[in-house]
Order: sequence, then structure tokens, then C-alpha cells
Amino acid sequence: MNKLITSPQNPLIKQLSQLKEKSRDRKKTGLFLIEGKRELSLAIKGGYKIDTLLFFPDLFSESEAKAMSSYGIEIIEISKEVFQKLAHRDTTEGVIAVVKSKNHQLEDLKLKAKNPLILVAEAPEKPGNIGALLRTADAANVDAVIIANPKSDLYNPNIIRSSVGCVFTTEIGMASSEDAIAFLQKYNFNIFSAILQESEVYHTQDFTLPTAIVVGTEATGLTQAWRDAATQNISIPMQGVIDSMNVSVAAGILIFEAKRQRNFK
Repeated sequence: MNKLITSPQNPLIKQLSQLKEKSRDRKKTGLFLIEGKRELSLAIKGGYKIDTLLFFPDLFSESEAKAMSSYGIEIIEISKEVFQKLAHRDTTEGVIAVVKSKNHQLEDLKLKAKNPLILVAEAPEKPGNIGALLRTADAANVDAVIIANPKSDLYNPNIIRSSVGCVFTTEIGMASSEDAIAFLQKYNFNIFSAILQESEVYHTQDFTLPTAIVVGTEATGLTQAWRDAATQNISIPMQGVIDSMNVSVAAGILIFEAKRQRNFK
């Protein structure tokens, strides 16, 4: 018989609520929460270790929960009140998992292609933008995403939600800009930094060799380190009144030009 928790005041539920709310607790414990069937499936596909699964039987059947026990996961049935305390959004299908976070060291990145294509985002802050960047990277099937000078916890519930689970299936490295540049130079990547000044139009460049496309924040752009390290600074011609666009849109334009040059391979 499954363990049953009905009170939102249960000590375990209080701990899990802290995981949902606080980056500090996620970093301290190395654990975070996932909710939803699709996200859970993608986390398992991405090789994440599921520690505990909590389910609300009105929305997630006991047979579905039992099927998860084959992975060696502790299964806990919870009440509606407990589920509502832990769920980040209203439309979740009654399942919440406690998951072990991964180590996102650059040297752990698995680059399988001979001519890898990497997206680098420097200091993205908004969870929605980070999620959109990861979705763009997934759509183009890039080899990896590097987040340089990270400002947000990768396992923030809003990043998980806005990435639609791509955070679990994308190769992601996190490092300072200096370490990211050193990594790319060590492996002979051509670095294309997206800036407006002293740049060439993006579609005139050759993206068929090992390539890193680097984008910065909409507010301040890239730091000088990326401008100095660039094989070439590139820009997207602007034809409107303002001179900037959403970072994930810009990344999509640049990445898919690289994919076009590679015949979408």
C-alpha cells in the first residue's frame, strides 16, 4: 500500500514547498520539483534520477503511479490540499516528482557532432527568456546550450514550465564567461557574438565549422569579453524604429541560418 499524506502541514510537504519556492533550498539539497506527465517523461528520458513521486489519485491514477515504482521510486499518495500546496500551476495532471539536479560543468557536455553547433546565452535573467531559448535550441537540435554568467537557477519552476521540459533533454553547461570562452577556444570553435557595433550581417558568415552563436541580454547586450573573443561579431539588420528584439527570437534567426547552411543536419 502506498504511503499517504493528507496534511499540508506534514514536515515533508513543508520541505518540498521550500524546494518549490526557494533557489537556496534547491541548491542546498540538490533536489527540485517537477510537475506534469510530459515534464516527468522528459526528465526520465534526459537521465534525471527521480527520488520521490507524489500523486493525487483524482488526476493521476494509482496504476500510473505503480508503473513508476518499477524505476525504484518512492510513491506517495497525497490529498487535494497537499497537491494544491505543491503544484506550481493549476493544469498539472496530478503528479509531482522530487528530482536530483545535475552537474552542468562544461567538460561534462556531450558533443557528438563533428562540427558542433552551440548556443551561448550570457547572463539571461528572465525565466521566460531562458525557457524560450531552450525551446529554440531544441527546435534546431543544437548540440548544447551554454549559459554564461548565469543569473537564474536552472531548476526554477518558471524555467521548467516555459521550456516545456526541454531543460531536461538539452545538453546544458553553466560557467563564467571567461571559462566558457576558454572552453570554446580549447575546442577550436568559431565564436560569433551578436552585437550591433562593428559587426557583419549574420548571413554572410560561414557557420558550417564548429560554431558558437552568442547572444546577450536585451538591456545591455554582451560584455566586452565576448566582443574581444569573437571570431566575428554579427548582427541582424533592423528595419524598424527600435534596434533590438527579444533574445530568443534573435537566437532563433541566427541558429536556423546556421542550420540552413548545414542543410538542417
